[in-house]
Amino acid sequence: MKIKYAIVFIFIVALVIIEKESNIISSWFLTRVSDKMMQRQTPQQTPQSPLDYGNTTQNSLTAFSEVNATKKSNANQTEEEQHEEELENPNGGRKHILLMATTRSGSSFVGEFFNQHGDNMFYLFEPLWHVERMLTTMTDNNNNGSQLPGIYHDVLRGLFLCDYSPLEKYISPPPQNHVTPSLFRRESSSSLCEENVCTPVVKDVFERYACKNRRCGPLNLTLASQSCLTKQHHAIKTVRVHQWETLRPLVEDPRLNIKIIQLVRDPRAILASRMVAFSSNYQTWKALVQTGRVPENNDEVKKLQGNCDNIRWSAELGLSQPRWLRKRYMLVRYEDIARDPMQKAEEIYRFAGIPFSPQTREWILRNTQALQGASGIYSTQKNSSEQAEKWRFSVPFTLAQMVQQLCGPTMKLFGYKFVDDAKMLLNKSISLVEDKTFL
Repeated sequence: MKIKYAIVFIFIVALVIIEKESNIISSWFLTRVSDKMMQRQTPQQTPQSPLDYGNTTQNSLTAFSEVNATKKSNANQTEEEQHEEELENPNGGRKHILLMATTRSGSSFVGEFFNQHGDNMFYLFEPLWHVERMLTTMTDNNNNGSQLPGIYHDVLRGLFLCDYSPLEKYISPPPQNHVTPSLFRRESSSSLCEENVCTPVVKDVFERYACKNRRCGPLNLTLASQSCLTKQHHAIKTVRVHQWETLRPLVEDPRLNIKIIQLVRDPRAILASRMVAFSSNYQTWKALVQTGRVPENNDEVKKLQGNCDNIRWSAELGLSQPRWLRKRYMLVRYEDIARDPMQKAEEIYRFAGIPFSPQTREWILRNTQALQGASGIYSTQKNSSEQAEKWRFSVPFTLAQMVQQLCGPTMKLFGYKFVDDAKMLLNKSISLVEDKTFL
């Protein structure tokens, strides 16, 4: 029995000894492994505690996730978004604004929003007048008509880049040494009347070439170009461009940062205004009013319908926002500006990416509250809210009906309501302009 207990005791002692030896070996092995790992570290590295290693792993996983998220975001970014980012500031923040409209649509008034901006804006009033005038006096008008988009494009590009040489070819009589007394409506551009552009008055220069605030001699286009280059922003107002084949190359030109504002107006109001401003050219319409019908083969009728269609087509493309025109196009109704000129001016400036200047704000306040009858048909000093409705009392219902028949699709696109009878036409409590937002 004693022998049996002795054997059990020896067995237990042996197990204890083996466990201790195993712990010693394990401890020695772990120490050796730790020493080897530390020896492999470079002198610049600092050994980390187990907690630090855990943080490193976690940080690595976080960084890995962030990289993947960034890659995923870039992969999901559309080609259009990348295109917009590339066009955001192609030339250091300088903006080029093109205000395109039609005759008697209120473009002179809206153009003043930019003309009155201040010293860092270079504004031109209808420079393409010279191109149109020269080409229409040539014999081969049909051929010239097909060339107009390309010519307009070249002249506009030059003007936006402060190069007047493309325009000089169409000024009549031709400038001598880049000096001309014949630039159309020079006085409507404050930039061309500034002191550094205003040359001394010489003999045989008519008073009509004088600027509004000072008398200037013939315009030196070299001085105008130099002044243009010092301005932060450039704006041009024209009623002679509606073709996108003219405008698209300008929008896609990397040297430019073009914003296009298309101004539209009720076609009935436009025709009524033209019949007053250009009375001798609109005798046909006055005769048509008497008959009360629209002859399909009449040239004036075709011209009006063609103008309405062209405006609608250009607006439809602009509103569809193709990739090359994304964030570059804005459609504005004259009637909305007339209702609240300050708010719409702020919206226009916001779209153009230019701070709304105090000078423009002051000009709007001063020029939208003119007394009725205190200004002429070409003046910008008018009660804007009354001006928008004035046409309704100057045209007979038969004329309004004719325009509705010829320009119906265009009126519907822009939100102009049809009148059913003369009573509705004369009822000022009924607005003929729908509340509509153009995005």
